[in-house]
Amino acid sequence: MHLALLLTTAASAVLLAACAPEAAAPVEAAETVVAEVAEAPALTVNVLDCGKITISDLDAFSSAGDYAGQADEFTDTCYLINHPNGRLLWDLGLPTQLVGQPPFTQQIFTVSVEKSITDQLAELGVVPSELTYVSISHSHFDHIGQVDQVQGATWLVNQKEYDAMFPPDGSPPADPTLAANYALFQPMEREIIGAEHDVFGDGSVVIFETPGHTPGHASLQLKLPESGTVLLTGDLYHRTESRTLGRVPRFNASEADTTASMAAFEARAEAAGAKVIIQHEPADVTPLGGIIR
Repeated sequence: MHLALLLTTAASAVLLAACAPEAAAPVEAAETVVAEVAEAPALTVNVLDCGKITISDLDAFSSAGDYAGQADEFTDTCYLINHPNGRLLWDLGLPTQLVGQPPFTQQIFTVSVEKSITDQLAELGVVPSELTYVSISHSHFDHIGQVDQVQGATWLVNQKEYDAMFPPDGSPPADPTLAANYALFQPMEREIIGAEHDVFGDGSVVIFETPGHTPGHASLQLKLPESGTVLLTGDLYHRTESRTLGRVPRFNASEADTTASMAAFEARAEAAGAKVIIQHEPADVTPLGGIIR
């Protein structure tokens, strides 16, 4: 999503049922079961409310022209991925300066934020310094807005998106109005990742490129104990209709790349039997109740 804003910017519980004396397992066997349970990845995901975006005219969100005159309201979500070996924060929401302020309107967008990422982490008993990694699906204003609050984490970013933000030839970034926001990423420790990156090395959290919305746009694959495989779309899709109809926003960096990414994403989802969560779609986000297990 593109907008020139006038702003700078736990665990799964395991219940072991007591067996009747005549059916009790040997002590060694019981200890083995407990050990196996303890070794299983206890991956959980907290869903953070990183703002609300009301769009007065959705025409820009479909190059086919069939959204003209329609209005909608998007969620803006961030995700705290809790892994036994660290924490990843996926996406950074709307700008910190909006927190607690009246809704701000520019062009077709009206945006607002009730609570900061830091405040929501505090409610979960987490402080920003406990974040191991931060990664953004892409570098648009509504996905980088609170980078000022996570400066101690390592930023995972693919080369294409990094170069869109910081062109190697020294030219202005893809969105010059966000140059000051991008600058806040520069002091962070940075790890350039490939087209597919296994964050914790066990296949449970994988960042994979889905270019087109921006040059290095990425999506996230999670493997959870209860939900199974879950795919977070970033902005590959904005609405349920966008996914159903294969609609590409007019402002995407490349329609051809977006279409190819959609095909690859759907093939991945089908092969894994994955649950797909469109990050801006209230119908996908609200039922989660703030957590994915």
